[in-house]
Amino acid sequence: MNPVEIAVLTSSDRCSRGEAEDVSGKLISEMVKTIGGRTAARDIVPDEIPAIKEKLLHYCDKLKVNVVITTGGTGFSGRDVTPEATAQVIEKNIPGLPELMRAEGLKKTRKAALSRGICGIRKNTIIINLPGSPKAVKESLEAILDLIPHSLEMLRGGGH
Repeated sequence: MNPVEIAVLTSSDRCSRGEAEDVSGKLISEMVKTIGGRTAARDIVPDEIPAIKEKLLHYCDKLKVNVVITTGGTGFSGRDVTPEATAQVIEKNIPGLPELMRAEGLKKTRKAALSRGICGIRKNTIIINLPGSPKAVKESLEAILDLIPHSLEMLRGGGH
């Protein structure tokens, strides 16, 4: 089985300035190993649509990774713009994955309903938005991690 090539993008003003450690990005890189995931790229950008879009396009169109997982920028503040940047680059929406993440999160906290993360497809890459906190990253990714290999098989033309 070929490794699943993954890019991890952290959207955080504080991490991009070196004021905070990127715990969530590291956690994602560790968790994806359980499905044969290999982190091909891992970056931190400020909470700005152009910076996020540039990385997403690079991962999808140049690196051609299988999956991009973002962390951060899914909240309510004016600087939280990851879903908006993602929406500008995806070609197809995948509503079920964020629905599942929120549904599983709601079993632990009602605040899960406040995540605005989206998921979608650009060319042959699946893009998944996760919240920024390590706890929410762990819970959200655990909810969908086992679906990623099958999702990629479907994307490559495999059956349901």
